[in-house]
Amino acid sequence: MVVERINFLKDEINKHNYLYYVEDNPSIDDYTYDMMFAELKKLEEEHPLLKTPDSPTQRVGSVSEKFEQYRHKYRLYSLDNTYDDEELKKWYARVKKELPPNSHPALDCELKIDGLAMALTYENGIFVRGITRGDGITGEDITNNLKTVKTIPLRLFEDVSLEVRGEIYMPKSSFFKLNEENQLKGEKTFANPRNAASGSVRQLDSTITAKRDLAFFAYAVIFEDASNAPNNHYDALMYLKKLGFNINPNIRLCKDIEGAIKYCQEWETKRNDLDYATDGVVIKVNDFGYQGTLGYTARAPKWATAFKFPPEEVQTKLLEIENGVGKTGAITPVAILEPVFFAGSTVGRASLYNYEEIKRLDVRIGDTVVIKKAAEIIPKVVKVIDDGHHFERPVFTPPTVCPYCGGEIYTKDKEVNLYCANPNCREKAIAKLIFFVSSNGMDIDNVGENLIKMLYDARFVRSIPDFYRLTEDDLMKLDSIKEKSAQNIYNGIQASKHNPLNRLLTALSIRNVGKETAEILALEFGSIDNIMNATSTELSEVPNIGVIIADSVSEYFKNSKNREMIEELRELGVNMTQDISTRSDKLKGKTFVLTGTLSSMSREQAEEKIKQQGGKASSSISRKTSYLVVGENPGSKLEKAQKFGVIILTEDEFMSMLNDTK
Repeated sequence: MVVERINFLKDEINKHNYLYYVEDNPSIDDYTYDMMFAELKKLEEEHPLLKTPDSPTQRVGSVSEKFEQYRHKYRLYSLDNTYDDEELKKWYARVKKELPPNSHPALDCELKIDGLAMALTYENGIFVRGITRGDGITGEDITNNLKTVKTIPLRLFEDVSLEVRGEIYMPKSSFFKLNEENQLKGEKTFANPRNAASGSVRQLDSTITAKRDLAFFAYAVIFEDASNAPNNHYDALMYLKKLGFNINPNIRLCKDIEGAIKYCQEWETKRNDLDYATDGVVIKVNDFGYQGTLGYTARAPKWATAFKFPPEEVQTKLLEIENGVGKTGAITPVAILEPVFFAGSTVGRASLYNYEEIKRLDVRIGDTVVIKKAAEIIPKVVKVIDDGHHFERPVFTPPTVCPYCGGEIYTKDKEVNLYCANPNCREKAIAKLIFFVSSNGMDIDNVGENLIKMLYDARFVRSIPDFYRLTEDDLMKLDSIKEKSAQNIYNGIQASKHNPLNRLLTALSIRNVGKETAEILALEFGSIDNIMNATSTELSEVPNIGVIIADSVSEYFKNSKNREMIEELRELGVNMTQDISTRSDKLKGKTFVLTGTLSSMSREQAEEKIKQQGGKASSSISRKTSYLVVGENPGSKLEKAQKFGVIILTEDEFMSMLNDTK
């Protein structure tokens, strides 16, 4: 009976993983899934001999001393590149020339994912090996790490033996979230999603890989037994989806090269709306028989080519390197550029990340530099163009003291960042105050960076509680602040006193505590007193908190100055509790995206209400989105939601859903 029950649970969980991660169409709620998973895990613990490698419970991490080299059974070839329509037409003409007369090969077009190529081996439907591309002949065995990626099936829906090729990538949304979390922790940030995916998938400790939100698109298959295999590439991809793999939904079968060119032109701009980075289109002759006739060159298949989108890079002059000091005291260099328009916006500043990056690139003030947009969003300096005078310019030297206060600077273990050690550093204090009022913090209307600098220099606001001591008369003493503006600023500050506890926790800049962690703590403990009085062990037992975050929170509230500040805020009328009486699971398993302006509440308030009722608020539309809430002047998300068949709610319908007591 135990064997039958374990097999039943494995099959059911694998089926529901497929429906959730591949079909974007879950058929059971999270609770039912969690109960099945817990039962399977318990049975396997009680009967360890019945635990098999294909079990869903084996998506766990372990530590490896090194990655073993593994020779690919089938070579992974490179692709030749094309860069314009005429090159594509010439490639297609060469293809037709080598095929029988009057052949008109159909072409399969797929977005070229900017990730890492992998070869996955399945024996009798079981995932047994995952190898990096390496040099195409030999790669590294990272099987344990790949088992943690939820879009890689551990067991297929048919007991077939085959090798699947595909791309590991990190979604843009996950990339930004990871960098934000790492920045809060003072850890290394990644330059782009591809680097983040590469750094994640090659961790010796696969428990780290398991925590990173990696995904996999399958794009090719080699059958051990080809007797019943599909006879063309498109059908092979559909078969892979049937087996349980995630296939890019934007595949298109075109009857000729003109259709393929149209596809490339269409996605050159549309790609910016995707949640993953893509740098081109892979175009393949669809028919396997034609592929066999065409064959390979020494390095690439003749039956495929990659059309590369025009690079989103541009040259400009580096005018200055500015040293910024953040709320943690981290000193980060920013490139000040001669403004240049590219990739849809004018760019005058770009990231240099840290001083090690400046040294690696040998960036010098006055250089002509190349900038690009990482993940098509963040401007960054990628290289220096030698104009004949580069080596005449002084080598840039990192600061030896804080560039703003002259205080001592230091580095932390295993970090490349420099930090200002002065607790009274003006720039660090202002950065903390700016974050406190920001949309991620207390979201105080009409209070921005320039006003905070004026308030600080006028000695009206030197600490967080000082915001709540301000009077309208104080504000009107500042240059350019008139009575009406002073009243609006004062009202915005006073209104923020009533914010829920999670906003205050985020705004306090507690190390390792971001927006999501603050929400978890606030909903779990209900008041700041309960959090302050909780032990590190009690904090770590909260789901999704863990030891590192727990220690940071505990350490913050052990500090007497921080406790004094909390008491000051309490006396000034700032709310210290979270209303958990209305907390429910009514929207559990539902994902909401908001677009446009809501009349009854801010977007942040709407997202908080969604989360309070067990739902999830997301910033991007996908096939997993349950509802799009549309306010006035909606953006491009509306069109995307319509394309994906997402349920669209008006603001009134959304409010009715929130207020429905059934």
